[in-house]
Amino acid sequence: MSTREESGTDDPIIEDRAQLIQLFASGEKARAAWRIGTEHEKFVYRTADHRAPSYDEPGGIRDLLSGLTRFGWEPVVEGGNVIALRGPDGTISLEPAGQLELSGAPLQNLHQTCAETGRHLEQVKAVGDELGLGFLGLGMWPDKTRAELPVMPKGRYAIMLRHMPRVGTLGLDMMLRTCTIQVNLDYSSEADMVKKFRVGLALQPLATALFANSPFTEGKPNGFLSYRSHIWSDTDPARTGMLPFVFEEGFGYERYADYALDVPMYFVFRDGKYIDAAGQSFRDFLKGELPALPGEKPRLSDWSDHLSTAFPEVRLKTFLEMRGADGGRWSKICALPALWVGLLYGGGSLDAAWDLVKAWSMEDREALRNSVPRLGLGAPLPGGGTLADIAGDVLDIAASGLRARAELSDAGDSEAGFLEPLRETVRSGVVPAQRLLNLYHGPWGGDLRRIYDEFSF
Repeated sequence: MSTREESGTDDPIIEDRAQLIQLFASGEKARAAWRIGTEHEKFVYRTADHRAPSYDEPGGIRDLLSGLTRFGWEPVVEGGNVIALRGPDGTISLEPAGQLELSGAPLQNLHQTCAETGRHLEQVKAVGDELGLGFLGLGMWPDKTRAELPVMPKGRYAIMLRHMPRVGTLGLDMMLRTCTIQVNLDYSSEADMVKKFRVGLALQPLATALFANSPFTEGKPNGFLSYRSHIWSDTDPARTGMLPFVFEEGFGYERYADYALDVPMYFVFRDGKYIDAAGQSFRDFLKGELPALPGEKPRLSDWSDHLSTAFPEVRLKTFLEMRGADGGRWSKICALPALWVGLLYGGGSLDAAWDLVKAWSMEDREALRNSVPRLGLGAPLPGGGTLADIAGDVLDIAASGLRARAELSDAGDSEAGFLEPLRETVRSGVVPAQRLLNLYHGPWGGDLRRIYDEFSF
């Protein structure tokens, strides 16, 4: 989730709806300026006993952040606590229960993305080894109850933790017990954004299936391949889902702004503190009638904050966020941006991907999304067959797009090589969660502690 700092002097008061819509238009970039931003989260645990460390205990999360400053990261402070780090490779931040996230810098190609990921993992492992901390790449804590997990000292999290149980049964699990990989991508125009948004939403279930990696809850199989994805189905219906209106004629910046205005607020950030506005209306804020801040109108930074509190499968800010994947291992962190960059950035791949899914109805898309958390690549497709039947075709389209980009490594390798872990999943038909379940029921003999030895970074 976003890390907030005080806004500068160029933070205008919002006087009309046009400013809301203009924020999206301001993200438009020429193709040559398109970049790739990759975010990935990982669980932090004590190697001695697999416990999740608190923020302020010796050798805990605060000490981990402090240790990372030796690599040139600069602290971001809230309420006297270091809650994030900024540096050339982007931002290191904390999820609510201490999950560690790298929000990477906007990069030109996937070779840079994977190198950035490698630098980050080497740094956290170096500090972690000194502190007795390990890092686990999964979609959900495999063995922790909510009560066993700490809460990080970030103001927005306190507000969200209070609000989540009012609107769904699984929101606290989303905050405390999950990790994801996501990629942020650019668009050149409103029409380009619309087509990328539609393809991203329609094929998000495939990404969920390929990256499904959360089959355990509190030490036992939970009946899902991606329980993390299932969690979103009962987190908060006002701010999650597949957004049917995206596929309607006339969709664009204005329609997304209307959707975001209808998403209930969480907070307002003022003078370094978060003011609880949970459940209140940004529309009232525009009129100067927000109960949490009476008489004051929002600034552009408030609108940006608010956009970050909607959680659909694809999210629009000044770029598009692809949000359907579970957390995973190093190769998967490189593979997710490869999938979406290949589909959305490369030559005719965007049109080819749209041709594959454009005949699906909204009911088809919803049914696919709802079946994927349990069934993975076995989820039934509209018209017959399963996701597995189109997965190879989608990867072929992505590979074609990546080759068309002609972004080669120093050794002359194409970006398409980063798709290989996904091709292996399609060839075998075994998604990461199924591999974990096979180990659990086989060589591990039901001993889930083995996951820390074999699946840590």
